[in-house]
Amino acid sequence: MLEVSNARKVFYRGKPDEKVALNDLSLRLATGEFGIIIGSNGAGKSTMLNAISGALPLDSGSVVVGNEDVTALPVHERAAHITRVFQDPMKGTAASMSIAENMLLAELRGQKRTLRPGLTAARRDLYRERLSVLGLGLEDRLDARVDLLSGGQRQSLSLVMAVSTSPQLLLLDEHTAALDPRTADIVMAATVRAVEKFRLTVLMVTHNMQHAIDFGHRVFMLDAGRVKLEIGPEEKRGLTVPDLISHFSTKADRMLLAS
Repeated sequence: MLEVSNARKVFYRGKPDEKVALNDLSLRLATGEFGIIIGSNGAGKSTMLNAISGALPLDSGSVVVGNEDVTALPVHERAAHITRVFQDPMKGTAASMSIAENMLLAELRGQKRTLRPGLTAARRDLYRERLSVLGLGLEDRLDARVDLLSGGQRQSLSLVMAVSTSPQLLLLDEHTAALDPRTADIVMAATVRAVEKFRLTVLMVTHNMQHAIDFGHRVFMLDAGRVKLEIGPEEKRGLTVPDLISHFSTKADRMLLAS
């Protein structure tokens, strides 16, 4: 479960370029729900994710994950509850390490242990099982260096690493935006399989309006740092891309998304 209540964040307070990034933003996801976040550039999407993950402290408001108020927790303590996959496929993995070593690194995050002695036969079997969910054949390449993988394979590995600790909340930060359309579809399919298998609560930011329609249970549109529109499961079933685009504030945004 995720509940963000009256979240407020102001940058450069009291200065000429003061910016209200989050303006009493509130949203709620039930346990196991998949929420989609859309909005124009500058709407507050990245600020919201940073506030939820703990990377950015709120000026006021609260963040509750799994019935625990994590508002005052720093990012490394929230990592026990929240994991995140970023837009850049290179950001979530260690390039010079093998797939198996990266999987172990994710599993033992925050613990002081050496890597190689921990790669037991039982762990390797577990990693093969988890990677097989992707349908990309990575389960047969455990000893391959991560820098030899394609962008889509690497992003899919980041996804499996993020869910390996069964987080209470998974944040997907435009995790297909840097990929070509075919690879983005492969990663989204892998995402759905992982979300369903591990029964995760998910919040995904995307600029892809078709993905916003095709995936998840509900859509939240952000504008000027708050939720402008929430579309629930029933209404979402009949939604079209033009429907979504029509809610954007400016003509420039609508033209860009329609192109």
